[in-house]
Formats: sequence, C-alpha cells, structure tokens
Amino acid sequence: MSRVTADLTISLDGFVAGSGQSLEKPLGEGGERLHRWMFDRPEENAAAIEAIVGPAAFIMGRNMFGPGRDGWDEDWKGWWGDEPPYHAPVFVLTHHPREPLAMQGGTTFTFMTDGIESALRQARENVGSRNVGIAGGADVVRQYLSAGPVDELRLHISPVIMGAGERLFDGVGDLLVEPVEVSGTDLVTQLRYRIGH
Repeated sequence: MSRVTADLTISLDGFVAGSGQSLEKPLGEGGERLHRWMFDRPEENAAAIEAIVGPAAFIMGRNMFGPGRDGWDEDWKGWWGDEPPYHAPVFVLTHHPREPLAMQGGTTFTFMTDGIESALRQARENVGSRNVGIAGGADVVRQYLSAGPVDELRLHISPVIMGAGERLFDGVGDLLVEPVEVSGTDLVTQLRYRIGH
C-alpha cells in the first residue's frame, strides 16, 4: 500500500503561514521568510526539495490552491503559473465543485467536495503502491494527522519567529512520533518523523 507523507515548512514558534493571507500575500505577513531555504539556496537543499515533490499524487486544501473562500473564479489556475511543480494528480479539498483542471507538465487538479477520506482513496486509486503527499496547508495536514493516515511527517524548520498566523499542531491531539532523521543548514533544520498508528 502507498505511504502517506506530509511536508511543511514551519517557524520556530510553530506557524506555517503568517496572519493576513491574501492574493497579494499568499503566505501572510512575513510568510515568505519561511521558505528562503528553498528559493535562495535550492541546490543546497536539493534532496529535501526532491522529497517534497516526489509523491505520485498530492492532496491540498482550497487555500493552498488559491485565495478564494466562496465560489470559484474559473480563470484562477493556482499560484504557480501554467506549469505547477507537482507533475502529478493533485486533489484539492473544497466545499465548491469545479471541473478538473489540466495544466502543463502533467499536473491535473481535481476538486473534491466529499472529504479527506474520499480524497485519499481517489489519490491511492490513481497511484497504486506509490506514495501520496499531503501538500498543505496547515488545516489539511492537521485533519490528516488527527485522522491517522499520515505515515511520515517532514518538518522544515526555518529560524524565524512569526508571532502569529496559521499554527500546525493546534487541536491535533496526542500523536506518537518517532524521530528518524535530522539534517540542515543555517537556513533550515530538516526533521523527519515516523507517525505511529
């Protein structure tokens, strides 16, 4: 059976995005500082980046795909331009139906209105024994951590204090986590945990 992984960049004080997320500031106030390790020095962090984009399918929340909360702006095709970095099926959790959206490079966004279990089931049906990645945001990762299907959690801890924003672990409950690997640079500490079930 496929393994389920989750990768998130997080601040030292536990935030994955700043407050005030918007079209102009998709990561909220100061949120772009969290990801300097990926964009300022990608060659130094190539193995971690490759692991993030390595799964054969992904699941993400509506906010990770776009800024809206209500009905869809059908012209909106995600934050990434014409060729998103996934190159795989992506299942977007939402309350608003939308037709699948095929993009360049092999990414197809499928919009799921029937919950996290259905999204994971369809992702697994698409990839067979290959891995499924929970791409975020924080609320979606919290739901999957609470429900139990995550096998591995990879945290990319940026040496930044956000002070406010979207926390990762609020309301998750008691998780059994086993440290597997630690590595890093001056811009990030990479932590890999096995999640017990």
